[in-house]
Amino acid sequence: MSKRDILIHPDPRLKKVADEIDTFDAGLKQLADDMLETMYDAPGIGLAAPQIGVLQRIIVLDCVKEGEGDPAPIVMVNPQVMWSSEDTSVYEEGCLSIPEQYAEVTRPSEVEVRWFSTEGGEESAKFDKLWATCVQHEIDHLDGKLFIDYLKPLKRQMITRKMQKLKRERARS
Repeated sequence: MSKRDILIHPDPRLKKVADEIDTFDAGLKQLADDMLETMYDAPGIGLAAPQIGVLQRIIVLDCVKEGEGDPAPIVMVNPQVMWSSEDTSVYEEGCLSIPEQYAEVTRPSEVEVRWFSTEGGEESAKFDKLWATCVQHEIDHLDGKLFIDYLKPLKRQMITRKMQKLKRERARS
């Protein structure tokens, strides 16, 4: 396993639609392991492959907070939302590609997702609360969408400018 670098917005790769995965091999398993290590190290509760510069449809998530139980990592290959509730929830979202910026986003409060394991087995589950928000946030990444895309243009521009400044500062150091 190895930790990967997380892309910071604005990066054109974060706005691209990721490709379907059709090869279930050791390389895919390695990618999933690297993504989990990167996510836990960050620390975060979700990570999509485009965030580490890999334009493939794979996400990892684990919404069990430290000290609240054993880790429950989920790896989803080619995830699809099959159903979403009419009821909505508002969560303050953040993103590892947009560090230290948070905003309230409204999403369906429950979703049913179908995906494949790294071995190619089909799986599905219903998610609610933070898990529902997280899985929708990560699937958005696969479609080139960021949580700030849900915000009003002025707020989105303000966050983008902060990220450009952060990238310049990191480039200097």
